Amino acid sequence: RLAHGFRRVVQQYLPAIGYGQTRSYAQVAEQVGKPRAVRAVGSACATNALPIVAPCHRVIRADGTAGEYVGGAEAKAYLLGLEAA
Repeated sequence: RLAHGFRRVVQQYLPAIGYGQTRSYAQVAEQVGKPRAVRAVGSACATNALPIVAPCHRVIRADGTAGEYVGGAEAKAYLLGLEAA
């Protein structure tokens, strides 16, 4: 078991964000039934042990900027750009 509790719920939701699509941290929080848990979504993404399986790079800030990523901000920007092409 790589994650438990709310982190697990978030990480199980992430594959539902399709290739080339993004969701804000707030949108993910709402989708998993905890609309006020925006920071906790960020924490779940930051502790994601399998970022390719659970694509946390597709979760961005509400203002549309990429934000942080477990593999680094440059890697997140690269992956988002690759999927947008």
